[in-house]
Parts: sequence; structure tokens; C-alpha cells
Amino acid sequence: MPEKLPGRQIEISWPDLGITVTADLDDRNPALADALWESLPYQSLQGHALIAGEHLYHVAPIPTLLHTPHATRIPDRREAPNGTVFCSGLQHLGIKYGTLTEPMPATPVGQIREADMPALLEAGAAIWDAVYSTKKQIVAEVRRAGEPGGHRIPMLHATNTDASRLIADIVAETEKIWLAPPVELDDLHQGIIPSQAGNFGTVLPTLLFVNGETRPLGYAAYGGLVRAAVQGMPMDSLVHMTRLLVGVPAEFLGYCGLEKLWAFTQRFLAVLDDLDRDDFYAVTSQMALYINCLGGWNLQLYPWETGDHLRQQGAHAGV
Repeated sequence: MPEKLPGRQIEISWPDLGITVTADLDDRNPALADALWESLPYQSLQGHALIAGEHLYHVAPIPTLLHTPHATRIPDRREAPNGTVFCSGLQHLGIKYGTLTEPMPATPVGQIREADMPALLEAGAAIWDAVYSTKKQIVAEVRRAGEPGGHRIPMLHATNTDASRLIADIVAETEKIWLAPPVELDDLHQGIIPSQAGNFGTVLPTLLFVNGETRPLGYAAYGGLVRAAVQGMPMDSLVHMTRLLVGVPAEFLGYCGLEKLWAFTQRFLAVLDDLDRDDFYAVTSQMALYINCLGGWNLQLYPWETGDHLRQQGAHAGV
């Protein structure tokens, strides 16, 4: 059994639902638990897994989650006890509250208390309904147990003047959209598309492509660049891989309506050759958080009920 970390209890609250649960952090991944603990308190848009089962997750404003090494890894998170709390290299805090279908390795940091499991199940059902059907925006607040809540977006620092200005602008935009839908995405989901992306006046294909491009840009491209910088990839290789990975999808997303993302990307590419490793890490980390936030809003706003008539043959109508 994992050892509880003395004095390390966190509360995860969904004020919109009137539900709060308490988790004990443990010693399975102390570096990840430390990163979470030091980031508290924070708030974030609460999400729900869409294809993996009964699992809650949200983007955590913790840049170091992208690269903090794990000590313990569960090979198949389906086998983890219900109530397990995870910190993910995709910059997520996740909670397994029931049956999962995806055999994905995961890094646990704690456990929801047994007495709070009924409340967690209630929250899971309400959050699924919000993400899939009603589109009610539910905010999660994560705080140290017994302490006040709050919210802040961390800002990393760069010595290069242009990079420093870019980071400040990225942080300002991230703050603006962290708990409120980005105007660009909101417009897009209402069919307001200045470029007219979407054949013959359609909207759903554009929404699908925006979702499909944003997630890997944040998770894989920028998350990968941050990890490569921390792990010592030579700077000329980092610069080369950045030019290969981020420009094309960002330009496409700009065409679809995410013009701020494309503008930030152009400024990053313009200053890229002048950055040292620390400045490169700061800009890519800040971009990763911003894009992962956009990805969370894509999942919240997307009209999943459009396909409600499609059901797996022989499957129950649950998750």
C-alpha cells in the first residue's frame, strides 16, 4: 500500500455542483505530488473522458507536469482502484471514478477518501452530462485541505526581450480564456467563420478538424519540445524540430479561426534562432499551457450529441 504523505491532503471542489472530495497524496510519485502541491490553489474548466470511460480530467496550470519524471507507473490504469488521482505528462489532473476501457499507463499521486466516493460518482455523472449534453461549464477548484481557494496562471521568464514580450502576451491571453470560452472558439461553434472554412456552409467538419489539430499540437508537439529541451537535445536540433512541428498546424488553425494562436506562433518562429535553452523552455512551456487550454475548451464546446444516434452494437448506453 502506498504511504500517505503527512499533511498532504487536497480538496477537489466543484462549486457549481455543491460537491467537494478530499484526496490523500501519497509516496508513489513524490516529484509529481510536490509539483501539484506547490501549484495550489488553482481553478480549471472540468472535463470528462469521451472515449476512455469513467474518468475526470482537467488542464492543470503546472508547467513542470510536462517533464517531471515518474517513480511509479501503473501499466494499465483500468486496474487502478476507483478514486485514484493521477498527474499526467499531458498536463492533466485526472481522477478514475469507475470503469475505464483504455489500457493506458498512468502515474498516480493520491487517492480519494472512501467516504467521498459517493460524492465523486455524483460529480462524475453530472460532469459527463455537462460535457456531452448540456454544455454547462463546470469549474474545478483544487486546494490544500482546509485552506482558501484561488487561481493564478504561472508566468515563466525569458531574458530575450522579444521572447519576454511574447510570454507576457501568451499569459495575458491564457488568463483571459482559462475560465471563459475563447471568443474565437465560441464564434466558431456558432458558425461564425471569417475565412469561410467549411465546404458549402458546413460547420461540423471545421470543428472536427480544429479539435483534431489542437490536441496533438499541445500534447505532442509542444509537450515533446519541452521534454526534449529538459532532456538536453542540442539547440540546433530543437530549433529544427520546432520548425518542422508547429508552423503548419498553427497556420491551418489560424485559417479555421484561431488567429491568436497563429500570431503567437509567427512571433515564436521569428525569434526562435535567438533563444538560449532557458528562453526556449519558457516560451514552449507557456505555449503548451495556452494550447492545452484551447484544447480543453474544444472538448467542452464540441456538439457531441450530434452523433447521439450512433451507438455501439451490443454496448450499453453508458460511457
